[in-house]
Amino acid sequence: MAGYVRKTALRPAEVLERAQEILPRLVGVARSRESEHGATYSGDEGTVVLHAHPHALYTEVTAETDRLRTSRLDYEVQRFLNRLPYEPEDRGGPGSGEPDGII
Repeated sequence: MAGYVRKTALRPAEVLERAQEILPRLVGVARSRESEHGATYSGDEGTVVLHAHPHALYTEVTAETDRLRTSRLDYEVQRFLNRLPYEPEDRGGPGSGEPDGII
């Protein structure tokens, strides 16, 4: 299992909405469980559990997968987290070297 943490300016509900829009398309997983502050996605590539909890002006997002850090699922989960806006005025987006239209 691998775990990741990201701080974002988005609210928990916004993080989970983005996850629902992006993760099924990128990795072919489907939401199998959800709550107010979390969701579980499963598919052929594996399972990822997301939690989003508010802390003052930011939301802490954690993601745990059932795969190795070198798996496709882990790669796409890391890409998803890295594209979340970090600061309130940040729009988020791809890192340098990554095409803009992927997510």
